[in-house]
Amino acid sequence: MKEIVLDTETTGISVKEGHRIVEIGCIELENLIPTKNKFHCYLNPERKVSEKALEIHGYTDEFLIDKKKFNEVVEDFLSFISGKRLIIHNAEFDLAHLNNELRLIGKDKINNEIIDTLSLSREKFPGSSVSLDSLCKRYGIDNSRRKQHTALIDCDLLARVYINLIDQKEPTLNFLEENIKDSANNTANVSYYKKIVLPTKEEIEKHENYLKNSLKKNYFN
Repeated sequence: MKEIVLDTETTGISVKEGHRIVEIGCIELENLIPTKNKFHCYLNPERKVSEKALEIHGYTDEFLIDKKKFNEVVEDFLSFISGKRLIIHNAEFDLAHLNNELRLIGKDKINNEIIDTLSLSREKFPGSSVSLDSLCKRYGIDNSRRKQHTALIDCDLLARVYINLIDQKEPTLNFLEENIKDSANNTANVSYYKKIVLPTKEEIEKHENYLKNSLKKNYFN
């Protein structure tokens, strides 16, 4: 089963105020294990970045001015996520911005199955902080690289959080460094994890039934 962990950064919070996407990051998981397939791009939002957003992700107008526009990457993006479940923290926010970008160029909104880890963590830890940083702390996940919000780093962290949220033991993977030295030395003792135990068919079916039947908010279509 393939899933996509997805995150975006934007010029500001509200689509109604004309804010746009400046970065999209996606990491593919297969049976909860990251593959080497990723999608990442910076985007020219065709408007200024708000001061608050700049504090969060650090992407300046000067940095973004020569980047591609959404309509130039949309087909690659839609192809990458096609037919796969999307794992998003605060899915309502990201989907609102993605669907707005699609609307602006006359395309249909995203209709993938969605798992919102924010809703999932609120149900699992009612009354507790469920920010990505808080969840990393709860599960002992090193988020020291997260000096500012960036899509791929946030996807990396969210993938680890997601595995823990659904009560699967997380392999000790470094999602963003899977190419470390192994291409240079195939005999090197490079280990991304100590042991991977793949879920059984029955476990996958139970997991899918749980996600479909036990969560209050699975879809943002």
